[in-house]
Amino acid sequence: MVAAGVFLVFFAVVGLLVVLVAMASRRGSPRSAPSRGTRRWVVIGVPILIVILAVGIPAIVIADNHNNQPEIGPGGLELNTNTNVDEVKGRASFAMHCGTCHTLHGANAVGKVGPNLDLLVGGLGPPGDKTANANKVKFVLSAIDQGRARGSGQMPARLIVGQEADNVAAFVAAVTGR
Repeated sequence: MVAAGVFLVFFAVVGLLVVLVAMASRRGSPRSAPSRGTRRWVVIGVPILIVILAVGIPAIVIADNHNNQPEIGPGGLELNTNTNVDEVKGRASFAMHCGTCHTLHGANAVGKVGPNLDLLVGGLGPPGDKTANANKVKFVLSAIDQGRARGSGQMPARLIVGQEADNVAAFVAAVTGR
């Protein structure tokens, strides 16, 4: 947002300067040449403006973009980042392995092949309830381990394993039911 504002202000100033230079060059006879000061401004000022445009604007955008906050999910949902359950890594794994098939608002996933996890897992209990959260984690881990339809459905068994599966289950349990 800051970059867009800087970009617009910059071009407004450049446009104003172009209009002022054009008006200043029309002061004498219609065929009079631009003054020495105007030519100097064009020779020195235009390259400076180009450098500002080519280097300054991207530098401002990059400096403003440092506040990425990977622990904040869609809708401002704050994810847990402790060493036992890394929900941030779970979100990345979900996006890589699960998001193409499943719908999950907390991951901005809109898959149509598998069930909507917001409804399926979210229906197991309200957010923040420890018992419901544990049930959600068990349910997701079971689905990951066995696949669906006992492995003969569209979701293959053990698509992800180990800590990665635990991370995905914790992430799904954290973001569903909201």
